[in-house]
Amino acid sequence: MKSILFATTALIATAGVAAAEITIGGSARFGLAYNEANDTSTRVEQRMRINITGIATTDAGVKFEGRFRLESNEDANSAISGKGPGAAGFAVSYEGLRVDVGNVSDVFDSGDVINYYGYGIGLTALVEHNTPWYGTDAGNTIGGFGAGGADMTTLKARYTAGGFTVAASYSETKAVAADVTIITHTGATPSTETITNAEAVAATEEFQIGAGYDFNGTTFGAAYGDDDVAGDYWAATVSGDFGQFGYAVMIGDADSFDDMHIGASMNYEISSATSIQALIADGANDDDATYGVGFKHSLGGGVTLKGGVASDNGNTLADLGVALSF
Repeated sequence: MKSILFATTALIATAGVAAAEITIGGSARFGLAYNEANDTSTRVEQRMRINITGIATTDAGVKFEGRFRLESNEDANSAISGKGPGAAGFAVSYEGLRVDVGNVSDVFDSGDVINYYGYGIGLTALVEHNTPWYGTDAGNTIGGFGAGGADMTTLKARYTAGGFTVAASYSETKAVAADVTIITHTGATPSTETITNAEAVAATEEFQIGAGYDFNGTTFGAAYGDDDVAGDYWAATVSGDFGQFGYAVMIGDADSFDDMHIGASMNYEISSATSIQALIADGANDDDATYGVGFKHSLGGGVTLKGGVASDNGNTLADLGVALSF
């Protein structure tokens, strides 16, 4: 096994010289996960992601990048599936300016100006700040980089000067065919018929803009979005840390929400290897508050033991396992 590893490393190094630079990195996790709402409540959680990035820099110092992702995952019933490579994402950057295009994160998802997720709970991020945004009728999905993404193209520009950052993004989803299921109630047993209409779904557009400022370790940010299906939405966050204690707070609202959303999370470092997290979020379209507690313990070498317990709108969640970073 060692000889194979050394040969592979040498091959990658040689390829990097010929193609300016190629980097390969990723993450993986495995363990057990529990979801009270699923038919099979307990499953084996497993996921592996590989990011392949090509980098080239001009004589003038302009940096160009291209990236795609491979992913292996499981569904709620522990079936295994693979994704990717999805559509590629590209970037060009020079000094404080960076432009991304393709299958890339938008302003909300990227974390450029707001802390949209906070301190997620457990191995799989059971709950995060934004969890109530995806309630039963939220109709508000913030985009991002995905292994299997192929129907959305995003253009994002970001400029940073000192502690100030401003960013804007535009996303367009291609028109796709829709399967429409018609249910006919003729007695005790309903009958169903699926009709495919190639022109049933029109392309959608989404625009986001935001700004953030970092002041002595405390970061303030706000972002606004306009989706031609879900409508307008906005979020504002503040985050920072004091010694061993880190915190993040988020408020937001949207045309599709019943109530304003608020979320808060914290991280406390018990030691250099162990930390605990807690989170609470409420509002949007959830009837009940979302909350959870979790822990992380570093085993060294990019290996971390993680676990947590949470409640998402009244549904109990839990997980425990190992996360790898490479």
